[in-house]
Amino acid sequence: MGILVKADNIYTGYSKSEMVLKNASFTLKTKEFVFLTGVSGSGKSTLLKSIYGELPIIRGSLNLGGIELKNISKSKLSYLRRHIGIVFQDYKLIENWTILENVMLPLLIMRVNRKEAEKEAVKLLSKVKLSHKIDKYPKELSGGEQQRAAIARAIIHDPVLVLADEPISGLDDYSANLVMELFVMANEEKDITVVIATHTLTNTYNLNYKELHLEKGTLYELS
Repeated sequence: MGILVKADNIYTGYSKSEMVLKNASFTLKTKEFVFLTGVSGSGKSTLLKSIYGELPIIRGSLNLGGIELKNISKSKLSYLRRHIGIVFQDYKLIENWTILENVMLPLLIMRVNRKEAEKEAVKLLSKVKLSHKIDKYPKELSGGEQQRAAIARAIIHDPVLVLADEPISGLDDYSANLVMELFVMANEEKDITVVIATHTLTNTYNLNYKELHLEKGTLYELS
């Protein structure tokens, strides 16, 4: 497995006076499954946002796919994001678009033919057990269904990396298991590196995984 992300002594946060992550070093390899653990406020979301380029690297080096993220240009960041899938805590589904249209979005951004994009979205929605909801709008779906749609959208364009922020928080066991099955499928069938932020690691789903643990802005590798 090659190195996909390499962080060397990074400091990041919302400003130089409000640094959340301090002196963190780690690597993410291709095809790895990683759990990022830590209590609320430990820096999990901050780290994911930094990898996605949403928060600046204040000190240190963060390299993704051979591209340095510190002081990255908007055009290069836009290019990188085409190869990343991200699942936010609030899903960020477009309210006035159907679920089918929401899942198609990454392919449309990449200028894939609309019929081909629709075909791929229908296929993926079937895998996430949402075939009967393709013409519904986000507000017509349960929280678990919205989360599954958000994950389908995150992996439809076969990214090399998927970042998920507390993807099973608040879901019932059935929905949580379905969501985790999606991530496992993405990792095992599509060779996508998956990083899941979670408060606690209560179920590892028999995965071969790595755990990165954050505590008060300090990162530890536990496995």
